[in-house]
Formats: sequence, structure tokens, C-alpha cells
Amino acid sequence: MRGRHIESQSVTDILLRPARVWTADFEAPREGLAVLVRGNRIAAVERTDVIRSDAKVIDLPDTTLIPGLMDLHSHLFLYPYNITPWDDQVLKESEAYRTARAVQHARQTLEAGFTTLRDLGTEGAGYADVSLKRAIEEGHVPGPRLLVVTRAIVATGAYAPQRKNYRPDCCPHQGAEEASGIDEVVRAVRHQCAHGADWIKLYADYRVGPGGATVATFSLEELKALVTTAHDLGRPVAAHAMSDEGMRRCVLAGVDTIEHGCNGTRETFRMMAEKKIAFLPTLTVAEAMSEYFLGYVAGKTPPTARMEDAANAFRLAREEGVVIGCGSDVGPFPHGTNMRELHWMVKLGMSERQALAAATSVSAAIIRKDDLGHIRTNYMADLVAVDGDPTHDIAAIGKVRYVMKNGTSFLHRQHP
Repeated sequence: MRGRHIESQSVTDILLRPARVWTADFEAPREGLAVLVRGNRIAAVERTDVIRSDAKVIDLPDTTLIPGLMDLHSHLFLYPYNITPWDDQVLKESEAYRTARAVQHARQTLEAGFTTLRDLGTEGAGYADVSLKRAIEEGHVPGPRLLVVTRAIVATGAYAPQRKNYRPDCCPHQGAEEASGIDEVVRAVRHQCAHGADWIKLYADYRVGPGGATVATFSLEELKALVTTAHDLGRPVAAHAMSDEGMRRCVLAGVDTIEHGCNGTRETFRMMAEKKIAFLPTLTVAEAMSEYFLGYVAGKTPPTARMEDAANAFRLAREEGVVIGCGSDVGPFPHGTNMRELHWMVKLGMSERQALAAATSVSAAIIRKDDLGHIRTNYMADLVAVDGDPTHDIAAIGKVRYVMKNGTSFLHRQHP
């Protein structure tokens, strides 16, 4: 590269100079590199001495620059259930109030280094996610890039608030759109696409069996009709599935991702790998629910059965070669702490680089964004600098110094 120079074009360019750069290509971070940003794209990733620049220089000493992080299972319109139960959030809080809180949640998420979210359902807040996405895109409020599903689709009577818990002559406001039969599920897909859904989310099972057992709620025929309609309209499908039967039906129906999957068998995960259906394990929410309702105390009590089931599913999925992205189910636990999911992935056997890839390059492939998830020339300028080296210590991911999304700097904490 001797004698080769890259010129910046204007003073509006930004030159980031960290201690090291991790590009998400499964190699070790490289020292001595700088990243030139032009507009909303990465213009160059080169040695500092190669780039001749009149750009605005941002020095980030002692940091590692990584691609913007992604969480593909989030709920910006929810907040922790130990503060306010889910039913109360859905039944007692107005859509305007919940949207105001969601704006704050979006800012907290972006400042934590997560520049892209797939928000998997407003949980009773209608189509407010579409408006929040627009407000972020137009620059009215700060937040991550959003992919939204609007209301999600559930089998009639198979979600919450559960009617059995309320007066039978009342009709509690539901947390998702109900449908039964092929005609209704097709109509629900079309309805949500018309209102701005980027993805379609379905609930393949729920706790509506005898004694509250989790059982499959849509027939295979209904699921096939739902998936076919969504795909015809250019929308991928995410499936909430806790039971192996619910997962199996979703695999046969051709969904694109399966969420939770905590009771999946090895055979089902093998089918997922064969059909290239991605898995979002939501390990952190299993911990949070165990803390709130099952008496789990980190470091003091053993993992609960729910946590063990989630860990076992994660292990089986890895052993069978399933594509695993980062999806935490944040909302039931505090926004801005999405990085807990990466901690769990490492704790359960992934290397630091594998966990980081799950939240960057792998997740970008899952959501079909071929210009996100890496630090490469011509890719979108979603960049995060963290103190230390997260490829050796995943805890560094929580020490965010700088955040850029789409070429705009949103956070720059000075070096202590």
C-alpha cells in the first residue's frame, strides 16, 4: 500500500480513529486502522497514514470499533413486568402514553450501541410502531433503525389478556390481532401489511391447554396459508414458538425465524438447519422472568427449569448448525441492557467473536440487509466504539463510548 492514498472529498466527511477495528469477518481486531465515513456510507477502511483527509476527525483512544449491534427480538412498547404487569400495561395505559415511553426506550437502545432493532409486536399499542419508525427515520427522535410487525397474529382466544381472568361479559383489549381459519389468517396478514408491517409475526402456540399447558394454536394448514400470503407480499415471517409441536408446524409451513424455541427437540432443530430457518433464543428474558416470578437470584440460586430449557435449546441449535442471531426479547427487562443476551451466549458456549457476529453480520443476513453488519467499504455507516476489546472480554460491549447510525453521530463520551 506504499504510496497509495485515499482522499476525503469534503469537510463533512468523518474520520474515526480508534485503537483497533473489528470488521465482523471472524478475524481478530486490527490496530492502526481508521474508518472514513462519507454521508451515510463507509468510504474507506485503511491504515491511518493512507487516508489523507480534511474530514472531521474523531479520536477514540483505547477503543475497539465494531459494527452497530442488532437485536432481532425486542418490544419497545413494553417495560419490565416487575414495575407494571403486562396486563396493566395493555389494559390501563393509553397508546399515547405507551408511545411516549417507547421514544425513551428507543433512545436508550441506540445509546447502548444497538443501531438496528426488529420490534416484534406493539402488544396492544396498535400500529404505533410504524409511526415511531417514521419519526426516527425523519430525525424527529433518536433511535435505532426499526423493522416492525405492528400487532402480530394469534389464534382466537389464544393470547392475552386471557378472557378467563376477567368478567365474561367484558371484551378485554387484546395484545395482538386474533384470527381463526384460513380466510381470517390471510386477511390478518394483508391487514397488517397494509398498515406498514415489515415482517409478519405469528404465535404458533400459547398457554391455553389444560391447566395452562403450552399447546399449538394454529393448524398446519392455517400456518401455510399465513406464510404463503406473507411471502407473496414480500414479508418474511417470525414465529413465536415455545413447544416442539408449534416449532415443527412452523418449520413445515416455511417461516423465516423461530423465536424462543425452548422446548425444541434435536430433530426439530435439525429440520430448521436443513431449511435455513434462523433461531432467536431470547436467553435473557428467561432469566428476567425467573427473577420476577420464580425466585431466581443470580449467583445465589440455581437456574430455573425455564432457564435450563432455554440453555438446552441453545445448545441443541448450535450442535445442529442452526443459524443463531441475537434476539433478547428486551422490554420485559430494561431497554438499553440488550447486551445481556451476548453475555448469555458466551456463558453458554459461544466465543466472544461468535456472539458479536450473532449481533452483527449474522443478524444482518437474517433480516436480509446486505449492507449492514460489517465494517466494509460502501456499507452503511453504523459504527460503535467500546472501551477495551470485546473479542477477548464480552463485558466491554457494555462500555459504549461512541455511536454512529446511518452516518450520524448520536453519542460521544469523552475518554476518562
